[in-house]
Amino acid sequence: MEHTPPQFFHRGPAPIARLTFFVLLSVFLMVLDARFRYAEPLRQVLAIAAYPLQQIAIAPFAALARAREFLASQADLREQNAALRTQKLRDAEDLLTLEALRAENEGLRRLLAAKEQLPGDAIFAEIVYAGRDPFSRKVIIDRGAQNGVQPGQPVVDANGVLGQVTRVQPLLAEVTLIVDKDHAIPVQVVRNGLRGVVFGSGDGSTLELRHMASNAEVEVGDLLVTSGLDGLYPRGLPVARVAKVERDSAYAFAKIVGQPVAGTTQHQQVLVLSPATPTPLWSDEPERAKKGGRAKRGARRGE
Repeated sequence: MEHTPPQFFHRGPAPIARLTFFVLLSVFLMVLDARFRYAEPLRQVLAIAAYPLQQIAIAPFAALARAREFLASQADLREQNAALRTQKLRDAEDLLTLEALRAENEGLRRLLAAKEQLPGDAIFAEIVYAGRDPFSRKVIIDRGAQNGVQPGQPVVDANGVLGQVTRVQPLLAEVTLIVDKDHAIPVQVVRNGLRGVVFGSGDGSTLELRHMASNAEVEVGDLLVTSGLDGLYPRGLPVARVAKVERDSAYAFAKIVGQPVAGTTQHQQVLVLSPATPTPLWSDEPERAKKGGRAKRGARRGE
């Protein structure tokens, strides 16, 4: 029995024939385009039409690249900020060290200048720490008996009298500051030569010129210096400057408060001075000479 396909399943040319036709057509169009550029407008139109599709296709990759770049830049910025902060801290530390060294050098220069003006020998020392007793004003220096420090030696800084050595150990020494309530120094007013004694006040930061008459010629701003009468402090060392004078007719003595010129709570380098040579207030040589003359004259008369 012979089978024939229906009319609507018309199969057309053979596949090989169609393949050959399209291959030849493609070669012809390529040759024609390469020769006369006829397909260039068509390519432009197709490129424009395909551009949105291309952007949509590469959008995820572009977003991923931008995210990586953003994260990398943020990490770099954090590292740079951390490095800058570290460098800033180091620079600040160096700056503080330089400021401290400059202040220390300035203090040493002033101390050297003061040493040249002071009589006798002086020992450089550095304050190690303050005394532990809260009711006294004492400091410990890093020089002791092995360095020639002895009890009673005066201690000064670049500005004036700081205190007196009261206890000596082999390597350390204790200095009682002039603001201590149990400390006293004979002084005189530079302006008029008036003499008196200053004592440490109870507050530990000021001095009091006690037992001065109400009409004593002492004014605010007067400089008080050592008089040298005690035989310990050399004469003429600055001690304090008068800060307040109170006079009351009901009291026999005036209340005179002074501010120490030395840095009792500031400076770290000090000088330990040799005790001053005691100067007698009077001399008995004239009396001895008179008695000796009378004895000789009596002896001659007896002869």
